[in-house]
Amino acid sequence: MNIAAASVPPSARKPVLFSYGFRPFFLLAGLAALINMAVWLCVYFHPALWPDHAVPAMYWHAHEMLFGFAAAAIGGFLLTAVPNWTGQKSCSGLPLICLTGLWLAGRIAMAPLGILAPVAASAIDLAFFPALILVLAPPLVRARKQQNIIFVGLLTVLFLANLVFHLGVDGVFSAGEYIGLGIALDIVSLLIVIIGGRIIPAFTKGGMARYGIVISIPPNKWLEIFSIASIVAVLAGDMAMPLSPWNGLVALTAALVQALRLAQWQGHRTARDPLVWVLHLGYAWLVVGLGLKAVWLLTALPFAEKWIHALTIGAFTTMILAMMTRASLGHTGRTLVAPPGIPACYGLVTVAALIRVFAPALFPDRYDEIVAISGILWIAAFGIYLFVYAPILAGPGAGGKPG
Repeated sequence: MNIAAASVPPSARKPVLFSYGFRPFFLLAGLAALINMAVWLCVYFHPALWPDHAVPAMYWHAHEMLFGFAAAAIGGFLLTAVPNWTGQKSCSGLPLICLTGLWLAGRIAMAPLGILAPVAASAIDLAFFPALILVLAPPLVRARKQQNIIFVGLLTVLFLANLVFHLGVDGVFSAGEYIGLGIALDIVSLLIVIIGGRIIPAFTKGGMARYGIVISIPPNKWLEIFSIASIVAVLAGDMAMPLSPWNGLVALTAALVQALRLAQWQGHRTARDPLVWVLHLGYAWLVVGLGLKAVWLLTALPFAEKWIHALTIGAFTTMILAMMTRASLGHTGRTLVAPPGIPACYGLVTVAALIRVFAPALFPDRYDEIVAISGILWIAAFGIYLFVYAPILAGPGAGGKPG
């Protein structure tokens, strides 16, 4: 027994869940996605289950998808990326446990349990982003990585969006819940545009090179600037003239700019590698979501009404899955090859998005069935993700490395 124990690397005998930021947060993001959807489906079909004193179920669902699920994925990504950008030590151990605990406390505070006063629940839920900023800002400032300081600003805006949401729900700020969720929607879109511009071309060239496919993506400074500026304009339009035709023109411009940018990345040549083509698929959903928003604001055609789900299920969720499934492999020393079942996971999310976005206009009398089918496909996708990746995230890396 002693010989067997001695043959196991020390890191493999220690818990590694809190050795790197992506581990707990990518695991919790998957759990949050699955649990949130399961609860939402139950409440959608049995509204009496939702307590009267709680945040309205629809607001809870939207809030938890953005400030729970997406926030966990964003936190895991940045806690992993910032050490790479700065060359400084990653957040791990007790500080990471505390940060994870704050995120979990927020989910408990937002649950319809009725054990906390609204102000206390709001304060607990609001604590995560300031804590994340306190962890990420110092190394970025010390490393003088000016191009990455923007992420501190975006996290600050997400905190303010969450604050506005709570002020709205608590009756302090009229329509605050709508404004807060809308701002968060645009900021997550902006994160996809910024991060996507950094990783998609690089991963496309590197990933396809393994198959002997040479892809040249010349830098286009002005297109990169316009891509980011167009989403900033969408945010400004949503603040200044929401639901107006003028805002529809802003969204249309953004969709066209993002489509041009996506075309530069040559996603049609990436079919061999699921870890690469899924990035292009997620970005394509961003183009679709912005385009549908433009059509809805300009013409109110029924097929474009669910543009928000094109962004949230299509773009956000696909990009989050793409990021989590790739980074978890790379940072645990594993080969960058999609594990069995993961391409199906990507496909299930896309089918869920297609059904949720377009089926209501085609089958308006089948709306409940559409919600159920889309939700079940979502749950199946994250069930596969957790089945495959929970052991990777909670266990030692290749060769016993903690990650």
